[in-house]
Amino acid sequence: MYAEPNALWPDYGRFRVRERLLLTGHSHQAWPDAGFAGQVRAWEHAAEFADLKWGPAFEVAESVRRHWARLLDDRDGDITLGQNTHELVTRFLSALDLRARPRVVTTDGEFHSIRRQLDRLAEEGLEVVRVPVAGTATLAERLAAVVDDRTAAVMVSSVLFGSARIVPHLAAVAEACTLHGAELLVDSYHHIDAVPFSVRAEGLDAAFVVGGGYKYCQLGEGNCFLRVPPGNRMRPLFTGWFSEFSALADAQRGAVVYGEGPDRFAGSTYDPTAHYRAEAVFGFFETRGLTPELLREVSQHQVGLLMERFDALDLDPRVVRRDREGPLQQVAGFLALESDRAAELQQGLRELGVLTDSRRNVLRFGPAPYLSDAQLMRAMETLEEAVRQLRS
Repeated sequence: MYAEPNALWPDYGRFRVRERLLLTGHSHQAWPDAGFAGQVRAWEHAAEFADLKWGPAFEVAESVRRHWARLLDDRDGDITLGQNTHELVTRFLSALDLRARPRVVTTDGEFHSIRRQLDRLAEEGLEVVRVPVAGTATLAERLAAVVDDRTAAVMVSSVLFGSARIVPHLAAVAEACTLHGAELLVDSYHHIDAVPFSVRAEGLDAAFVVGGGYKYCQLGEGNCFLRVPPGNRMRPLFTGWFSEFSALADAQRGAVVYGEGPDRFAGSTYDPTAHYRAEAVFGFFETRGLTPELLREVSQHQVGLLMERFDALDLDPRVVRRDREGPLQQVAGFLALESDRAAELQQGLRELGVLTDSRRNVLRFGPAPYLSDAQLMRAMETLEEAVRQLRS
């Protein structure tokens, strides 16, 4: 996969990955052609079965759940599917007893699906404690230290979306939550299929885990999940009628009933097309042997190559510089470059034929397994030209 032609190029013909420098891997990876076949299959099922399509669609959804459980190395939890992480995070928050425990602990580096919602809740009086992400090596311990008996939940990413830094020792946070009776929600969106993830190995058996497939899994929009700890009996305030499908009507006569397993946090009517696409792409990954372990090996090689080529450019650090907090092994799936003019550099790169993404003062080069080494080197050489044009 490092050579030209890259062995995966034929599998991504519709996205024209051999012709384009798509360094948007952290934001939007290309979809394999298998996903197109899955999307067509969803349309064909709708045409053939009409309203009876939900039977086959639910079978596809169950297949997608099994794939997520496999990527989480999870044998016991329940996987609830959602269109986006925000709807799942909101249901989680609505299930907390915030009257008795009006405090949520998080970091100052969470993705917007968590960050914005907590900001708004803080305006209404929720106490939100934000632990700085600077010094990632000790982040888990610092989070654990501020959990108390008033804390309803800790909400933290396993990989920071701004810097690609892997957050170690999350088991310490899980232990603190268990000690104080708080819930733990781990955002794994920037972890899954970039770095191998294991609920069991990380000591997160009692944790909620949220994530999705828009990025490293190449599933496209509409494919997110919430892993719910086994035996969980919480009652989300924001609850969809799909939760009633597996509920016994007389179980709680006079009260709102909740389904069992993944239905407890379920929503309502959705577009099943995304799940057909996901099932097809998951199948493609298995057929091609694109395991989390192999993808991690490729990612480390690619991010390391980007770092090496960036350092060789010796660009003015006042214009653009890279994060050097820790070794390559502590970095997930992209290279974060810091610049006060990150958005301008992104635009300049786009005009020169290299697609990247940026957030505030961070320019992100996101490689993917369908990119050759030569493509990555050309992209980094283009950055030198973009900086030159920026300063002219």
